[in-house]
Amino acid sequence: MKAIILAAGVGKRLAVAAGGRPKCLIEVGGQTLLARHLSNFANLGIMDVVIVVGYEQQRIREAVALSDFPGTVKFVLNEQYTRGSITSFWEARSEVDDDVVMMDADVLYHPDILRRLVESRSPNALLIDETVSQETEECMVAIENERVTCLSKTLPTTYDFAGEGVGFLKVCKSDVRMLIQSVQGPIVSGQLDLEYEDALKSFFDTVVVGYERIGGLPWIEIDFPEDIQRAENDVLPAFSSLEKEVV
Repeated sequence: MKAIILAAGVGKRLAVAAGGRPKCLIEVGGQTLLARHLSNFANLGIMDVVIVVGYEQQRIREAVALSDFPGTVKFVLNEQYTRGSITSFWEARSEVDDDVVMMDADVLYHPDILRRLVESRSPNALLIDETVSQETEECMVAIENERVTCLSKTLPTTYDFAGEGVGFLKVCKSDVRMLIQSVQGPIVSGQLDLEYEDALKSFFDTVVVGYERIGGLPWIEIDFPEDIQRAENDVLPAFSSLEKEVV
């Protein structure tokens, strides 16, 4: 299995709080989000990693060079990194050639969250936090007849239940062609400011995508300065609390 991290964006809403760094190099508990990703990959035996870079790319390259990740990291440059994440996916499309986990770089998550996705019985799967209802701009996963029908900030008219998407998608090798085709349409028509998730409707219509519930496991997408504080004060301590409960 290969992991592809989308880490090219500027993160304008975090510019000051991040000190000009890419969002994946924000530190929580003295460790960057990127370092946590790499550690989780290694623990799951994922040794083939691709990182799509753009904004301040050299900082990311240097951070990886200084890491102790035992696998291989390849970089793909997205020169249109100020556009939507669909451009990052498109630059990396040739790397989507195996069972793959597509990941947003700006998420702090308990390691069991990624484990549930990787070990899911569904060949294709999304993570869903079923405890979250849409209040503002959460990217939601809609489920109908036990399959994903939508991953978007706009929910469909009908669905059985919904929850917030974590930003990680697992796709099996036999279905990556359909994934790429789904994104190709908006690219060809010039919709370069889309998030790549918004291009997946035809993929969900064509391919059965399952889901794994992760409600109760701590995680946070870091978009705003207050998210960094919440990550430090609430989410990271919940990691330790959960591990103590397991013991």
